[in-house]
Amino acid sequence: MGRFQDKIVLVTGGTTGIGRAAVMMFAREGARVVFTGRRREPGEKLAEELSNENLEAEFIISDVSCPDEVSSLTKSIEKKYRTLHIAFNNAGIDGEPGRILECSLENWNRVLDINLSGLFYSMKYELALMTKNKGGCIINNISVSGHRGYPGAPAYIASKHGAAGLTKAAAMEYAHAGIRINGVSPGLIRTPMTDKDRERKEDYDDWVSKVEPLGRIGEAEEVAEAVLWLASDASSYITGHLLAVDGGILAK
Repeated sequence: MGRFQDKIVLVTGGTTGIGRAAVMMFAREGARVVFTGRRREPGEKLAEELSNENLEAEFIISDVSCPDEVSSLTKSIEKKYRTLHIAFNNAGIDGEPGRILECSLENWNRVLDINLSGLFYSMKYELALMTKNKGGCIINNISVSGHRGYPGAPAYIASKHGAAGLTKAAAMEYAHAGIRINGVSPGLIRTPMTDKDRERKEDYDDWVSKVEPLGRIGEAEEVAEAVLWLASDASSYITGHLLAVDGGILAK
């Protein structure tokens, strides 16, 4: 306990799944957590839950695809806390399934707006605050889809490949400023996003056992543990790295 005592931590997309698990872990390790999402009800519910544990977590409704909202978010953090030590950029969507000919322009633009442009806006304003204070740590949620291709999700795969490149580019640009920037690449993780896959696919559990070398779906907490490790002093010599938390998918 207390690895992040009094550290100021921002988690985007923090109301469900991996983001929610990370918010809870950071708060329970002593951090002062600000987390965002586009839906008010789950955000306020999580903030209340953590407050009942006497932990510090503040929910701010925000859409990362809107640069003005991201700028306002970081300004409010600076006004209240004067600094930002750690950011976990987790916000993202998978979009509608379908191959390139079936991918609507609306779906393409929406997925890229949130997953790639939203990541750019988030890092742009986070870095502006971190460079003022000469240090910090950023972890981006990449996904194994940022490392490989497969049919049926062109917008998602393109956005995550872009996020992987943006993470590495930013790490090289700001290493001299004392800011470490890494990514986590989850495989099949039990979240609301993969719950939709379960509904679409027959014999989902059998499919998972064949796709995942470890033979099971991962848990959001397992990814959050990796995020906290990358945010901690235990990984102080690591930057520009994309850490797979994928049960071995990328090793195949």
